[in-house]
Amino acid sequence: MVRHLLGRKGAARIALIPPEVLAALNAGTLPTVNLNEFLALDLPVLARNVARDIGLDPGHERLEDTFAMLPAFAPVKRHLHVARALHDLTEPRPDRDAVAHALATHPSDVARNWAAQWIAFSSLPLAGKLASAWRFAADAHFGVREMAWMAVRDEIAGDVDTAVRLLQSWSCHPDPNIRRFASEATRPRGVWCAQIETLKREPWRGLPLLEPLKADESRYVQNSVANWLNDAAKTQPAWVEEVCEAWSRSSGSAATASIVKRARRSLRG
Repeated sequence: MVRHLLGRKGAARIALIPPEVLAALNAGTLPTVNLNEFLALDLPVLARNVARDIGLDPGHERLEDTFAMLPAFAPVKRHLHVARALHDLTEPRPDRDAVAHALATHPSDVARNWAAQWIAFSSLPLAGKLASAWRFAADAHFGVREMAWMAVRDEIAGDVDTAVRLLQSWSCHPDPNIRRFASEATRPRGVWCAQIETLKREPWRGLPLLEPLKADESRYVQNSVANWLNDAAKTQPAWVEEVCEAWSRSSGSAATASIVKRARRSLRG
């Protein structure tokens, strides 16, 4: 049992991670709590344990070939290759949906990250991919929520107007994690992801997603909206200033003031 480890504070350095914690992380029985734990994972060990948990062969040649090439890639990219290998192993299986569900509900946040990445491998249209991403967008773990929007980023960039239309209901959802997804997934620049050239040139096309969030009570959502506008300010500063002025006039909330202040940091920095 690892219940006594769930409320821990993550180690400040990889070398300080307790052996008991590292063993549980690699066993797939414990979620990570910070970047150090994520980087400390022994991916082959974790992937074999997760594969066994979800009914796949942990010693399959496809996995072993993937593990052999992992050192050639940056740490984050390694996870993409592991996710692809697990995905490929399920393709000929009649119980593929059950395996996917087991991965998506695994106790390891990293395993659920791999499940979210499967969305990017599918041939579903944008609407289908967003529907698949929902459970990950609402996940309790911050890392899984980030992987959720990254898994659909390319499709959003390729069809901005459809994405905005589909995500409008997400902007009004009671769950702040879902509201934040609508903003974060469409940021013109974003972090560690492809830029959305359409929204860099014409950020106003994303305004229907931002308007419902201009006085959001969640700081998690506020920061995302402010970062969205800050992204846009690097290519369309006048428009961002106009939006900030309009929001300040129409809303006297502390939430709006916080968003506007953060959004203007590039304009007045």
